[in-house]
Amino acid sequence: MLGQPLVFLDVETTGMNPVYDRVTEIGLIEVEPGGRTLEWSTLVNPGIRIPPTVQTITGITDAMVALAPAFGEIAQPLLARLEGKLLVAHNARFDYGFLRNEFHRAGHRYASRVLCTVKLSRKLYPQESRHNLDALMTRHGVECEARHRALGDARAIWRLLQLWERAIEPARIIAMVEGLVKAPAVPAGLPEGALDDIPEAPGVYLFYGENGAALYVGKSINLRSRVLAHFADDHRDAKDMKIAQQVRRVDWVETAGELAALIEEARLVKSLAPVYNRRLRRAAELCAWRWRPEEPESAPRLVTARELEETGFDNLHGLFRSRATALQALREMTTAHQLCPIALGLEKGKGPCFAHQLKRCRGACVGKESALAHGLRLAAALTQLKMRAWPFKGRIGVREGSRDTVIVLDRWCYLGTARTEAELAELAQSRTRPAFDLDTYKILARYFGSSRRDYQVVELAA
Repeated sequence: MLGQPLVFLDVETTGMNPVYDRVTEIGLIEVEPGGRTLEWSTLVNPGIRIPPTVQTITGITDAMVALAPAFGEIAQPLLARLEGKLLVAHNARFDYGFLRNEFHRAGHRYASRVLCTVKLSRKLYPQESRHNLDALMTRHGVECEARHRALGDARAIWRLLQLWERAIEPARIIAMVEGLVKAPAVPAGLPEGALDDIPEAPGVYLFYGENGAALYVGKSINLRSRVLAHFADDHRDAKDMKIAQQVRRVDWVETAGELAALIEEARLVKSLAPVYNRRLRRAAELCAWRWRPEEPESAPRLVTARELEETGFDNLHGLFRSRATALQALREMTTAHQLCPIALGLEKGKGPCFAHQLKRCRGACVGKESALAHGLRLAAALTQLKMRAWPFKGRIGVREGSRDTVIVLDRWCYLGTARTEAELAELAQSRTRPAFDLDTYKILARYFGSSRRDYQVVELAA
């Protein structure tokens, strides 16, 4: 069969996550080129409870695996059975991911060439829309005496491939198998050739699931290698595994350079709110502490994102995603520098503050420390939180690489990207108040604070 030794394999597990879940049963059929076959299966003690829903589907209970060997006990003989053989499985990414993680936990390294029968079915029968195992068994009249059990499913996969070899010219199947085995890892849910045109260029990529739901947005200076890396290493990373199982479409936006990719990524994450992005989400309560050193007796005032946009960015200290985190930061600074909570507006009342009673305040609340001295110490403490000053005179354009596109910025804010002289002039003269965004500020602060010189800054008239 296919002119090489094969092993048809299926695993049953406690769940869908190869990082946290465990194998409960392994079934395989070894097929030699001459036609000789050997079946082998075993239950596996996963070391954790099997969820009731999984028990219902597979019929494998906690009692059944209680006396079964742990994976580490069968790892060595299993490796011997798999060694040198092409691994054939349905939705092979799932089985292969679990095998690799189980072998890794047992102290063994396992890597193999893999043939996914979902992908092979898509190639052989592109006119069909469904390629799950139940659909294929019904379509081709294949029976399975033990569905959702490892050896039963492995037998079904073997019978399918035998049927395909009889129905289709062997040379055609062999050519398709060689192409699939050599091709980059592509999730079964993606259509044929979905990743072929991704460029080796800077940009942003987007993964979508069923019904166009946004799963993940990422960026890279090499789109192609980064996207393929997600799917090549999904057995090692729980998030990548989930994405690979759910992804149905991949889009990308090519950019002139890294800065444009970083800004576009932050923008898209906020507008699409993808399921697997946690960073760069919109901060509903973005705020900062405003304090003027020329008014040492005044307490810091918490200002919101709207106030930031309306009044500018002078005398700002710290940028926080919520009022609660801003207050916590000020309290921690007050304790660390023995400042007075009453003077800073963190505690109401007159007379000695609670911290002074514990000898953690130098006495600004009771006149032991002057307002000026307290203000000087507050200024020193706030230095570590002070927002960086905009390093340019005013509005600028940034040109990356050899592209003609220009990113227009003003006071840590992104105004837009110009692709023509007319668009650049419009953005340069726009009176639209820039919308402040914490992630854009952090991106620009790191970008302009580095020693890189692979961009050109164009000063624009305000």
